[in-house]
Amino acid sequence: MLYRIFFFLLALLIATDGCIYARFLHRIKKHRIIKQFFWLPSLILAILLVFLTYGDNFSPERSHIIGIYLLVYMAITIPKSLFCICILLGRFFRLFSRRMESVMFYTGLTLGFLSMTMVIYGATEGWRHFQVKEVTFTSKDLPQAFDGYRIVQFSDLHIGTIAGYPKDVQRIVEIINAQQADLIVFTGDLVNHKADELEGVDSILSGLHARDGVYSVLGNHDYSTYLRWESPEAQNANLADLKRRQAGMGWKLLNNDHVILKRDSCAIALIGVENDGEPPFPQLGDLPKAMKGTEGMFKVLLSHDPTHWRREVLPESDIQLMLAGHTHAMQFMIGGYTPAAWFYPENKGMYLENERGLYVNIGLGEVMLPFRFGAWPEITVITLRCK
Repeated sequence: MLYRIFFFLLALLIATDGCIYARFLHRIKKHRIIKQFFWLPSLILAILLVFLTYGDNFSPERSHIIGIYLLVYMAITIPKSLFCICILLGRFFRLFSRRMESVMFYTGLTLGFLSMTMVIYGATEGWRHFQVKEVTFTSKDLPQAFDGYRIVQFSDLHIGTIAGYPKDVQRIVEIINAQQADLIVFTGDLVNHKADELEGVDSILSGLHARDGVYSVLGNHDYSTYLRWESPEAQNANLADLKRRQAGMGWKLLNNDHVILKRDSCAIALIGVENDGEPPFPQLGDLPKAMKGTEGMFKVLLSHDPTHWRREVLPESDIQLMLAGHTHAMQFMIGGYTPAAWFYPENKGMYLENERGLYVNIGLGEVMLPFRFGAWPEITVITLRCK
């Protein structure tokens, strides 16, 4: 997991420490122990980086350790990086004004302190800063009987990250139930790696209730492709166990299937497909199969990966509304901007095209990095309205 960014992480450690040492410490003649101690934190981080990158990092336990490591790495290296950028800019601006060097020095200290505070807050409180977002989707195709129909969507629970905090899981259930939804839907990535992550919290999640039930689809993590399994049979058994556990919680899994929801003499279709993402993510969705029998109806599609919308849903179907997750908004957002925009054109919130909609929920849980800042964990209430 770390091998793709190993050289970047190592280079950043060396570059930031080298910059600070060259600027402030190399002239120190006395107290050489200070100069030697300065390198110690980065040396420890570098040794751990090598160990975690080239060890067997496919186990759930190792993944958790990697997440903790990255938080410590961020808390130390991001502040130093921002400080280095500022002092280098200060050296440049000194050509025009000596005072600017001092200004940039203190700016660097301030940004370093703020970034460290951000990382600490995101790791301790940000992941449980649950937000309820209210959105409305209007369509001329919606039957009048469904005007005001309320759907609660949640996504990317990654229960392995928060299973050790049952009070927070219970709080999620209570917040969702408090919305008094007509329908509750979950758009994939229930676990990080294995079905047994649900042990002890499945009874809590079974407390979700809505008039028309709780429906779900699978996300890329639910197939457990990130672990080294002893055999394909063991991996398939894990997926079967996950399906059994969802059924035991009262969730109805839509695997390339649909259900008809009725109000009076009117009906709409809720469709669910297996994960259909761009490589290397699994492409197992069968939209034509899932839609069969819903012709002429208002349709809501549950599909984990938002890239599915432009690849198939828009050009090859008449589905009015798709609900997705997957992006997490990369668990970081400032001023409405998230680095997830580099990878996903549709990465958070509602998108409309020719009166057809996609809503991307940024998820409740965390994977790899137990951290959220700005991209707070989200529960969405979507109200359907007639046009």
